[in-house]
Amino acid sequence: MKSKILTAGLIAAMMVPAMAQAQTGELRRDRQDIRQEQRDLNHAKRYGDRGDVRDARDDVRDAKREYREDKRDWRRDARYQNYRAPFRYQQFRVGQALRPTYYAPAYRPAWDRRWGVPRAGAGLTYVRHYNDLLLVNVRTGKVVKVYRNEFRWR
Repeated sequence: MKSKILTAGLIAAMMVPAMAQAQTGELRRDRQDIRQEQRDLNHAKRYGDRGDVRDARDDVRDAKREYREDKRDWRRDARYQNYRAPFRYQQFRVGQALRPTYYAPAYRPAWDRRWGVPRAGAGLTYVRHYNDLLLVNVRTGKVVKVYRNEFRWR
């Protein structure tokens, strides 16, 4: 019984990215349809009569409507409701204690001298929190030093 549940969970976990790709692929095709209909409208304006232009405008309008509906469905899908991190930005101060998940290895960037900060000493590590760089004592979880806006988007 346990193995069946585990297998079903693994299959479901593998299917979520495939479904996500299918939905984003659908949106991509909708955008391509809009561009194609717009090209057809431009062609009808140049070489067609009023009826052709009217039909082409209707096709563009329908393609845009379908794109909006598909995008609305994609946004309403429960899998995409919580796409942000499980925590929000907060300014950490020296002396604050962090939970161990905040200074997990995934958030520890390798030291780079271009940052202009000294190497972390024994028992200390640098942790990236959004654009800030925190120097954290690994044993206690306390923030030793804060470097604000160290990772600016360039």
